[in-house]
Amino acid sequence: MVRLARISLFSLIFSIVFTSFFQAAQAQQYGYNSLSPLVKQLTPSVVNISTTSVSKGRNFSYESPFEGREGDPFNDFFDKFFGEMPEREFKGRGLGSGFIFSEDGYIITNNHVVERATDIKVILENGEIYHADVIGTDPKSDLALLKIEPKRRLPAVKFGNSDGLEIGDWVLAIGNPFGLGHTVTAGIISAKGRSLGLGSYDDFIQTDAAINPGNSGGPLFNFKGEIIGVNTAIIAGGQGIGFAIPINMAKNVVAQLRDSGKVVRGWIGVYVQQITPEIAESINLQEPRGALVADLTPGGPAEEAGVQRGDIIVEFNGKPIEDMPELPKSVASYAPGTRTQLKVLRNGEPRTLDIQLGELPEEVAQESRKLTGKAVEEGLGLVVQEITPEVRNTFETDISKGVIITNVAPGSTAANAGLEPGDVILEINKNKVSNLDNYKKSMDSVSEGQNVLFLIRRGSTTIYVALKFEGDKGDDGKG
Repeated sequence: MVRLARISLFSLIFSIVFTSFFQAAQAQQYGYNSLSPLVKQLTPSVVNISTTSVSKGRNFSYESPFEGREGDPFNDFFDKFFGEMPEREFKGRGLGSGFIFSEDGYIITNNHVVERATDIKVILENGEIYHADVIGTDPKSDLALLKIEPKRRLPAVKFGNSDGLEIGDWVLAIGNPFGLGHTVTAGIISAKGRSLGLGSYDDFIQTDAAINPGNSGGPLFNFKGEIIGVNTAIIAGGQGIGFAIPINMAKNVVAQLRDSGKVVRGWIGVYVQQITPEIAESINLQEPRGALVADLTPGGPAEEAGVQRGDIIVEFNGKPIEDMPELPKSVASYAPGTRTQLKVLRNGEPRTLDIQLGELPEEVAQESRKLTGKAVEEGLGLVVQEITPEVRNTFETDISKGVIITNVAPGSTAANAGLEPGDVILEINKNKVSNLDNYKKSMDSVSEGQNVLFLIRRGSTTIYVALKFEGDKGDDGKG
């Protein structure tokens, strides 16, 4: 144990010395013997944010197992002995960071820093305190634009190019962690394009520059003194991992917030899904690359441009689309009305289509439910039936003709692929399925070990699912 402790201590010391040495080397590359001159240049552009929020509740609160039911005995008990407890207002306080967007007092921060605030104070580095008004917020990107009325011109940040970042580039984070006031940390870009599952537009910069509660909304600078990200998220319990919104994305959002108080995003009207290895094999695609079009919005920009279900979008406006999540992020970065091009693969042949972007409706989800299509042994494990009025009522589908999955065996290939009772089978291996005979004919053509590509309708969503056929087809609609 002692030996292990010594090794651990030695490793820690080596890591600190190693990091300090290369930070110093990087600083010297930009003409600094110390980071102090750079920090002095940047900190006046960084602000601390203090918020006040008001919520209503009773002095006494408890969790009842009968919550929401009539005749809650706990409510009866407290009402009997304490009477009706009046609601009171409770004030909560929050802290965050931000930075000066323009000399006339526009401030950028995170939406989650100010979203419930009834009063917002911005504190400059010199201690001046200003009341801030919210100009606009965008929960999808977690950005907010504030406005103060300063007594003088303020030192605004200089914007860099987050698209040009490389893993290993050195960065500085400045903010208000734990309410301690202006604090500076240094590190590197440790990853790009991170998705945290927070929304369709996740595209975070990952850094090991220390980011803590209170840093939210603060700037991430490169060693040229340019802002390249907005510090936003941390992983609970994690160390050395923080996440920032790329500044190129933030600039587009903030410009719209300043001009109109809201954000509108480009939209092409497709429902896309990730291409799994099983789907790639089913459609003779050499590698699982691009975004598979599972369905289109009737009358949407993509349909008008000639996009078809089953097309694989591999390029948008000259930018390659390697993975499905890249498409909605790329499209949303352009304003509605923008004319651009899509490059698609259709039956293995490339096509270029001209398209004019529409405006993203609030209710539209760009991503279909993700299904993995993992293979297991012995058959598909599903039962199908032609749609009758009784079946239609049972599964509450609006489709009156075709074939529907009525049962999926637990642990089967179909179950592991994500198929569910109530899924309507529209196609098998690009062949239309309108009745049980079509289904059986399509399945009879499938060889053992071959991937089967299903096009299914689930509710209002259409999805492709690929799964490997491993065993006996069975009878009576079993696959």
